[in-house]
Amino acid sequence: MVVGKNKRLTKGGKKGAKKKMVDPFSKKDWYDVKAPAMFNIRNIGKTLVTRTQGTKIASDGLKGRVFEVSLADLQNDEVAFRKFKLITEDVQGKNCLTNFHGMDLTRDKMCSMVKKWQTMIEAHVDVKTTDG
Repeated sequence: MVVGKNKRLTKGGKKGAKKKMVDPFSKKDWYDVKAPAMFNIRNIGKTLVTRTQGTKIASDGLKGRVFEVSLADLQNDEVAFRKFKLITEDVQGKNCLTNFHGMDLTRDKMCSMVKKWQTMIEAHVDVKTTDG
Protein backbone atom coordinates (compact mmCIF):
# COMPACT_ATOMS: atom_id res chain seq x y z
CA MET A 1 0.00 0.00 0.00
CA VAL A 2 1.27 3.47 -0.94
CA VAL A 3 1.20 6.27 1.59
CA GLY A 4 0.51 9.68 0.06
CA LYS A 5 -0.75 13.16 0.85
CA ASN A 6 -4.40 14.05 1.11
CA LYS A 7 -4.75 16.38 -1.90
CA ARG A 8 -8.08 17.85 -0.80
CA LEU A 9 -6.64 19.43 2.32
CA THR A 10 -3.61 20.98 0.60
CA LYS A 11 -5.56 22.48 -2.33
CA GLY A 12 -8.42 24.21 -0.55
CA GLY A 13 -6.66 25.66 2.46
CA LYS A 14 -8.80 25.40 5.58
CA LYS A 15 -11.48 22.77 5.35
CA GLY A 16 -14.38 24.76 6.86
CA ALA A 17 -13.42 28.27 5.64
CA LYS A 18 -16.32 30.39 4.38
CA LYS A 19 -16.32 33.24 1.88
CA LYS A 20 -16.91 36.75 3.14
CA MET A 21 -20.56 37.56 2.39
CA VAL A 22 -21.27 40.88 0.67
CA ASP A 23 -24.77 42.31 0.85
CA PRO A 24 -25.98 42.76 -2.78
CA PHE A 25 -28.38 45.56 -1.76
CA SER A 26 -25.53 47.74 -0.47
CA LYS A 27 -24.57 48.54 -4.10
CA LYS A 28 -28.11 49.41 -5.24
CA ASP A 29 -30.35 52.49 -5.14
CA TRP A 30 -34.13 52.84 -4.98
CA TYR A 31 -35.88 54.96 -7.62
CA ASP A 32 -39.54 56.11 -7.58
CA VAL A 33 -41.63 55.11 -10.61
CA LYS A 34 -44.06 57.81 -11.80
CA ALA A 35 -47.08 57.17 -14.06
CA PRO A 36 -48.07 59.52 -16.92
CA ALA A 37 -50.23 62.56 -16.08
CA MET A 38 -53.42 60.97 -17.48
CA PHE A 39 -53.80 58.75 -14.38
CA ASN A 40 -55.13 59.84 -10.96
CA ILE A 41 -52.30 58.27 -8.98
CA ARG A 42 -48.86 59.32 -10.16
CA ASN A 43 -46.62 57.29 -7.83
CA ILE A 44 -46.68 53.62 -8.87
CA GLY A 45 -43.92 52.19 -6.73
CA LYS A 46 -40.16 51.80 -6.43
CA THR A 47 -37.52 49.93 -8.40
CA LEU A 48 -33.93 48.89 -7.73
CA VAL A 49 -30.91 49.68 -9.88
CA THR A 50 -27.16 49.21 -9.42
CA ARG A 51 -25.37 52.45 -8.48
CA THR A 52 -23.31 54.41 -10.99
CA GLN A 53 -19.77 53.01 -11.19
CA GLY A 54 -17.19 54.19 -13.68
CA THR A 55 -18.69 54.20 -17.18
CA LYS A 56 -21.81 52.25 -16.15
CA ILE A 57 -24.51 54.87 -15.44
CA ALA A 58 -27.53 53.93 -13.32
CA SER A 59 -30.05 55.89 -15.41
CA ASP A 60 -29.08 53.90 -18.52
CA GLY A 61 -30.01 50.71 -16.68
CA LEU A 62 -33.46 52.13 -15.93
CA LYS A 63 -34.36 53.39 -19.41
CA GLY A 64 -36.40 50.84 -21.29
CA ARG A 65 -37.68 49.00 -18.21
CA VAL A 66 -41.31 47.93 -18.54
CA PHE A 67 -43.65 48.00 -15.54
CA GLU A 68 -47.03 46.24 -15.58
CA VAL A 69 -49.64 48.00 -13.43
CA SER A 70 -53.32 47.28 -12.90
CA LEU A 71 -55.82 49.99 -13.80
CA ALA A 72 -57.31 49.51 -10.33
CA ASP A 73 -54.04 50.74 -8.81
CA LEU A 74 -53.87 53.73 -11.15
CA GLN A 75 -57.48 54.92 -10.77
CA ASN A 76 -58.45 53.89 -7.17
CA ASP A 77 -60.98 51.47 -8.64
CA GLU A 78 -61.96 48.10 -7.16
CA VAL A 79 -63.02 46.30 -10.34
CA ALA A 80 -60.60 47.00 -13.15
CA PHE A 81 -59.49 44.09 -15.32
CA ARG A 82 -57.07 45.99 -17.54
CA LYS A 83 -53.31 45.92 -17.04
CA PHE A 84 -51.16 48.72 -18.46
CA LYS A 85 -47.55 48.36 -19.50
CA LEU A 86 -45.52 51.49 -18.83
CA ILE A 87 -41.98 51.93 -20.16
CA THR A 88 -39.35 54.18 -18.57
CA GLU A 89 -38.47 57.02 -20.93
CA ASP A 90 -36.58 59.47 -18.72
CA VAL A 91 -34.89 59.64 -15.31
CA GLN A 92 -34.95 62.91 -13.36
CA GLY A 93 -33.13 62.73 -10.04
CA LYS A 94 -34.58 59.72 -8.22
CA ASN A 95 -37.76 59.62 -10.35
CA CYS A 96 -38.41 57.36 -13.36
CA LEU A 97 -40.87 58.97 -15.77
CA THR A 98 -42.91 56.47 -17.77
CA ASN A 99 -45.06 56.44 -20.93
CA PHE A 100 -47.79 54.10 -22.16
CA HIS A 101 -46.34 50.95 -23.75
CA GLY A 102 -49.30 48.57 -24.03
CA MET A 103 -52.48 47.20 -22.49
CA ASP A 104 -53.58 43.70 -21.60
CA LEU A 105 -56.47 41.99 -19.84
CA THR A 106 -56.22 39.98 -16.64
CA ARG A 107 -56.28 36.23 -17.07
CA ASP A 108 -59.56 35.69 -15.21
CA LYS A 109 -61.37 38.24 -17.40
CA MET A 110 -59.90 36.74 -20.56
CA CYS A 111 -61.03 33.23 -19.58
CA SER A 112 -64.55 34.44 -18.82
CA MET A 113 -64.86 36.08 -22.26
CA VAL A 114 -63.52 33.22 -24.37
CA LYS A 115 -66.13 30.88 -25.85
CA LYS A 116 -65.88 28.59 -28.86
CA TRP A 117 -66.97 30.03 -32.21
CA GLN A 118 -67.80 33.42 -30.67
CA THR A 119 -66.21 36.84 -30.95
CA MET A 120 -66.72 39.73 -28.59
CA ILE A 121 -66.05 43.37 -29.30
CA GLU A 122 -66.19 45.77 -26.39
CA ALA A 123 -66.67 49.43 -27.25
CA HIS A 124 -67.93 52.58 -25.54
CA VAL A 125 -69.82 54.88 -27.92
CA ASP A 126 -71.86 58.02 -27.17
CA VAL A 127 -75.14 57.76 -29.08
CA LYS A 128 -77.82 60.45 -29.50
CA THR A 129 -81.30 58.95 -29.26
CA THR A 130 -84.65 60.41 -30.40
CA ASP A 131 -85.91 60.87 -26.84
CA GLY A 132 -82.91 62.96 -25.83
